[in-house]
Amino acid sequence: MSLLTAENLKKVYGERTIIQGINLTLEKGEIVSLLGVSGSGKTTLFNVISGLTNPEEGRVTLSDVDITGTPGQISYMLQKDLLFQHKKIIDNVSLPLVLSGMKKKDARAEAAAYFSEFGLDGTEYQYPSQLSGGMRQRAALLRTYLTKSPVALLDEPFSALDTITKSQIHKWYLEVMQKIELSTLFITHDIDEAILLSDRIYILSGSPGTISHEIVIKEKKPRSEDFNLTTEFIEYKKQILACM
Repeated sequence: MSLLTAENLKKVYGERTIIQGINLTLEKGEIVSLLGVSGSGKTTLFNVISGLTNPEEGRVTLSDVDITGTPGQISYMLQKDLLFQHKKIIDNVSLPLVLSGMKKKDARAEAAAYFSEFGLDGTEYQYPSQLSGGMRQRAALLRTYLTKSPVALLDEPFSALDTITKSQIHKWYLEVMQKIELSTLFITHDIDEAILLSDRIYILSGSPGTISHEIVIKEKKPRSEDFNLTTEFIEYKKQILACM
């Protein structure tokens, strides 16, 4: 039994079918990327999987429970960090705990226990404007984790970062994902990013969007620091480009 399953999903807006016949799975501890050009339906698919919108056909199950059209079951982190500028970082990241009914003091204490693991030591009482882009994304990811779902949907969370910062946060991201065992579906336009981070990659293509290929990255994580320079990496990239 897969942790998350999407079966035969179809979504229509007006007279246009955005996605159709989508089938995918996510296993416990996996990072699976959705890779495709703009307009292929990646964000629409995430909106359906997260329960924010109902599909015309198909269903979504989490641990074999049907959660189709039921928001709040799966964590969802958008491209922008969406941190509240007037709130301290500790209050931004503990917000899911407060919304679940926990007292502010207790929520702060629980969130604070993760600041070291997420590389956020010393930022607890700073404001988002005082943090770099990479640190803001770490805070947003911690907030996503504290929603307590076993699955997170990440919609291009690192796309706004510069190349050096992105490389650093990729390494950190893989390390922390292994520690917290958060199973992740990850939208990206970046082929290199998909290969570096993923256990598997789904290629979305066409209109309406469908999953045309599934590519398994055989090298185990953590991968070598020069993995992106290896023959294996280049072959994966050629394979993906041929599918798009």
